[in-house]
Amino acid sequence: MRHLRRVLHEKTLAGALRGEVHLRGVDVVILVSCSLAALALAGPARWAPGATESSVYFLALALGPLVLRTLESTFPQHRMLAFVASFWLLPVLSVSHGLLNPLVDAITPVLRDAQLAAMDQLLLGAQASVLLGHMVPPWLTEILMVCYYGHFIWPVALAGVLYFTGQRSSFDEYLLALSLFFSFNYFSYALVPAIGPRYFLSHAFSEPLVGLWLTPFLDSVMRTPPFARDCFPSGHTGVTLLVLLYAFRFERRVFRVMLLPGLGLIAATLVGRFHYLTDLLCAVPLVLVVVGLALVWSRAGSTSQSSPEPRAGVRTA
Repeated sequence: MRHLRRVLHEKTLAGALRGEVHLRGVDVVILVSCSLAALALAGPARWAPGATESSVYFLALALGPLVLRTLESTFPQHRMLAFVASFWLLPVLSVSHGLLNPLVDAITPVLRDAQLAAMDQLLLGAQASVLLGHMVPPWLTEILMVCYYGHFIWPVALAGVLYFTGQRSSFDEYLLALSLFFSFNYFSYALVPAIGPRYFLSHAFSEPLVGLWLTPFLDSVMRTPPFARDCFPSGHTGVTLLVLLYAFRFERRVFRVMLLPGLGLIAATLVGRFHYLTDLLCAVPLVLVVVGLALVWSRAGSTSQSSPEPRAGVRTA
């Protein structure tokens, strides 16, 4: 067993030294963003409760792409390694969201709901979630709340279709855009932490969210995540728009199936009292920025791959 471990280590190191490790754009974003979070939590934010534990987890998430891509290049016959390396973003997103509390405590410990609610009041002369609460019937609320949970399905669905149909360049660009969006989105949570109308404006609602059968349960599930200061900008809105854009570009079948549920998901962010209208509006320019960055990055990577590359080092694209 000891001999086997030594052989694996030597093969992995040799693969890296020969320049066979190919980091994708999404890998670089994960490596950089998670490393910065780990360093911040181990340094200036170390006083925040839970900072050490979160720092260790962020470091493990940051090392994931390096380890997985090295193993993928060392054992190319094992397709599962390539699959796990390609979809490493999924565990990163699911785990890192719950690790944000210490960072937010250190960067902006004060909630910004009052400012966001004031902006909605300036734009509409009312609070969007309160206004819609008087207009949307229970049956439609039920449908929209079901659509809201598509946030956990549509990004994975498009990624799976692109990956398993062999559209690897489109897949890489799409995951790069997703990783950039979530990196900026999570950083925005730290700059502008907010808990949303369902908590901050609870006094303005005459009754709990009313649907038919599932609404109370679906509403309660979204009150259980360990990190709740995640309103600005709306990640649900931004991710939905981003997936729709990439589905329209690369996989029209997914776009046609997703369009109406996706629009319902965006509407549910207001009807379900999760977000202010300002959150939704500010998600749009963020999506446009990350899509532009991903496009430029991907084209630059394609150009560099078509030219001669050095034989040593770790390549990125």
